[in-house]
Amino acid sequence: MASGTKKKGSPKKNAVKAARGSVVTKKHTPWGTIFSVVAILLLAAGVFGYYWIASSDQREQRDREEAAAAFAPSQQNPDPSKDIEGVVTGEYAAGAHVLPNERVAYDKTPPFGGPHDGFWAACTGIVYPNAVRTENMVHSLEHGAVWIAYNPDRVQGDELEKLRVRAEGKPFTMMSPYPGLDTPISLQSWGHQLKLESAEDQRIDQFIAALRRNPNTYPEVGASCDALGPGAFDPDNPPPFDPSKPGPDAKPMNYQGSEGAQQDQSMSGTPSAPPTGG
Repeated sequence: MASGTKKKGSPKKNAVKAARGSVVTKKHTPWGTIFSVVAILLLAAGVFGYYWIASSDQREQRDREEAAAAFAPSQQNPDPSKDIEGVVTGEYAAGAHVLPNERVAYDKTPPFGGPHDGFWAACTGIVYPNAVRTENMVHSLEHGAVWIAYNPDRVQGDELEKLRVRAEGKPFTMMSPYPGLDTPISLQSWGHQLKLESAEDQRIDQFIAALRRNPNTYPEVGASCDALGPGAFDPDNPPPFDPSKPGPDAKPMNYQGSEGAQQDQSMSGTPSAPPTGG
């Protein structure tokens, strides 16, 4: 006689148990995690791509500077700018200062030497958005700076950006618009000038490498380019450029300096001797 009890582990119960176990142990695809990781990777790729594009001008500028390094001055070649096509030079006596309300009848446009204001324009890699009084900018050249001037009607957009990376943050460099300039771009250092048509021109970097703080080509070796501040020359509010032709009272190129004009400070902080040359 049958006992009526079913054996444990009958096929039916085992199948149900196995089915339940498979449901419990089955792993679900972690879509949320996958989406999060993908989003993070896309964000990182976007940030990297933006940085890569945004920094392309800086990378190109590093390449230009490396290519122009051969124009750095040396004992064998104290003024490598002589090897740059188009550079013009002039001899100018240093130290003749004029008052802030006086103008100079410069012999070149833009000028690259001659009498100048007693306060120099800050030239610590400043890109001036507006044109600055010429007499202050010329003083900075006497201190070893390079001045990048450009015609704002002819240099804009990418061309302007290519110039900006040459100047911004670069010691003893300054840049400003120069309304009415006869070429798109003009570079000045003391006694040297180079006029150019394009910001792509490799001679820009050669000029800077050859003449910025070249102790063989500017008068006041060791002079500062730091901002003087309000009451002297404030880079946040510089004296404006005067586009009008200098009047009959403008100081000539052989001017020896105005009485009471600010004189450069020596390393000890005392005024330097008054100018004696023309």
